[in-house]
Amino acid sequence: MSLMRCTCGGIDVHAHVVPAHFPACLNAVVPPGWPSTTDAPPQGGLCHRHVLVGGQHYRTVNERCWSAPRRLAELPAMGLAHQVVSPMPELLSYWLPLAPARQLIRYLNDTTAGLCAESGGVLKGLAAVPLQDVDAAIDELRHAIDHLGLVGVEVGSNVNGVPVGHPSLRPFFEACEAMDVPVFVHALKPAGMDRLVGPAPLQQVLAYPTDVGLAAASVITGGLLQACPRLRIAFSHGGGTLASLLPRLQQGWHTFPALRDQLPEAPRDTARSLFYDTLVFDQPTLDHLLATFGDSQLLLGTDYPFNFQEAEPVARVQALGLSASRTEALVAGNARRFLGPRGGLG
Repeated sequence: MSLMRCTCGGIDVHAHVVPAHFPACLNAVVPPGWPSTTDAPPQGGLCHRHVLVGGQHYRTVNERCWSAPRRLAELPAMGLAHQVVSPMPELLSYWLPLAPARQLIRYLNDTTAGLCAESGGVLKGLAAVPLQDVDAAIDELRHAIDHLGLVGVEVGSNVNGVPVGHPSLRPFFEACEAMDVPVFVHALKPAGMDRLVGPAPLQQVLAYPTDVGLAAASVITGGLLQACPRLRIAFSHGGGTLASLLPRLQQGWHTFPALRDQLPEAPRDTARSLFYDTLVFDQPTLDHLLATFGDSQLLLGTDYPFNFQEAEPVARVQALGLSASRTEALVAGNARRFLGPRGGLG
């Protein structure tokens, strides 16, 4: 059943960009994992392209991924006034050697900035950075924020298996805090793929929420917010499994002295300082996120323009039956606070 349509001024923090084309790699040897696109048959009046990663078909996408006019035409029916766009996570390229990774990431950031400029301020962009090298990631962050006008950064839930809460990545998050740059964590190359039984889309359906839940837990157990108390960091897919893991983590903190020694604050309290998108496709689950994390910490998320998306994010929140002020917080107010002054949304 379709939800009631709404034309409120929502802010979607979880939407993606895929360029129509990718540059040729400047290295003499093209590394495995370098992306490209090829023509695909048009469907539904839309231009389509196949995305290849390392020469292998990864996904077929349409012009909503790279066309500002097409995207802007569809936002009102979703109840959205603004959309925060970030690269398709599989393009973050942590697995590439540093030199080609820097080339590709710079192209992605230029593309995102161009899309946002074409939108006249409706779209806001998140940068990609080569986190396989923290110093290079900080350099690219500064360029993307200071020179391209992007308003935040997207990072994967892990960097070649290293979770975002690991101390080795802390200098990058310290730089984000110092620059007042918000961080959006998206599931990427999840653990546990060998435990799934079924077709490839189960990676997105089941493994992504698991990995982002573990990533959020690593931020709590790794003490990232104690080290960077002004850092604003959000997690895709409603924080994945974190809301279910949190009671066990809270009880473990009460039970095991080693956890109490490591964590100066109760895990539940730290969790309520993180942000989470609303992309969970289910009303009772949204109610649970509200009860667990608080209505000040939830942000609209859609995964637009991919097929596996929330088509009516504002109506989904309105169906919760909250007060006008709480509804406005989830629809737009929390996103403005998460983006901060760089977002330029008041």
